[in-house]
Amino acid sequence: MNSLTQQLDSITHGIELPSELWRQKARAHLDTLTKPLGSLGRLEDLAAQIVAIREEKFSEPISKGVYVFAADHGITAEGVSAYPREVTHQMVLNFLAQGAAVNVLARLHHAELRVVDVGVDTDFNDIPGLLHRKVARGSRNMLHETAMTGEQLAQALAVGAEIAANAVAAGQTMIAIGEMGIGNTTSASAITCALTGSAASEATGRGTGLNPEAHARKVSVVQAVVAKHFGGSAANASPLEVLRCVGGLEIAAMAGMVLAAAQHKLVIVIDGFISTAAAAIAVALSPNTQGYLIAGHQSEEPGHRLLLQYLNLVPVLSLHMRLGEGTGAVLAMPILESAVALYTQMATFTSAGVSGAA
Repeated sequence: MNSLTQQLDSITHGIELPSELWRQKARAHLDTLTKPLGSLGRLEDLAAQIVAIREEKFSEPISKGVYVFAADHGITAEGVSAYPREVTHQMVLNFLAQGAAVNVLARLHHAELRVVDVGVDTDFNDIPGLLHRKVARGSRNMLHETAMTGEQLAQALAVGAEIAANAVAAGQTMIAIGEMGIGNTTSASAITCALTGSAASEATGRGTGLNPEAHARKVSVVQAVVAKHFGGSAANASPLEVLRCVGGLEIAAMAGMVLAAAQHKLVIVIDGFISTAAAAIAVALSPNTQGYLIAGHQSEEPGHRLLLQYLNLVPVLSLHMRLGEGTGAVLAMPILESAVALYTQMATFTSAGVSGAA
């Protein structure tokens, strides 16, 4: 676990809360704009949060990236998904061919899309356009053993940290984090149980669209997984142990990216259930990370609501989606850009010569 501890130390070092001074400055400026106080609602909260994160750089043009981390899960052997395991690598090819929902939305909203292979159970043979960062060909079956070894977890965290550094080097200031991995809602459900203390029946949804019988099977698998690794209670388990035992390679990489992106003061837009599970692990490892997170939407997965409550995050959108891929996060980005544009471009009462409230 030595390399794991060192890896974690390197990507959590120096993560500070967003600046409260800048947040107060932002609030004061918002109150001078030509509008009734607070009349832009949550847009004002979002603008103030982004200013607090970016500080003096808040007025720079927003450059957006969306990162889709892909990996397979050994737990699919237990029949927890409506789709076969092969769909993970097939969807990676679809992303590279520009055919998925996230491709459409990324193009529409001018976000650079990168797809990262952290653990897909196939050989992509250096196919162009893919970030080849495979740690293993999928996680192990967490019903029978830990999902990852400590070394695999360290490597996956390092992948996420590297991708975050690349985003900074590319000049990106706002990132969306998504995923692809058949079986990963089962992993996210187990993480949710471990972090929030929720029952498997509360944290486990239908994922890709399971029928009632298959859903009941999935609930029982999650319950058995939590009992195996945490004795029915994860109260004493460290976040790293939770991730190693019941996480996935793509979830670990996303957690690493969230931590490193917070370290670099990026605005982090999280997507659905799996993306939020990774963010919840990141916050459990370094609580200051929470201030850099914006929940793009609330999905239909019941565990997602539990995680948003755990993180004290209010989603920007609620569109009854359950797709993943980063789609909900990308959809929220134009709203965040709108909040910043209103903050930076609206006239003040003084500059416009408009009388304020009596």
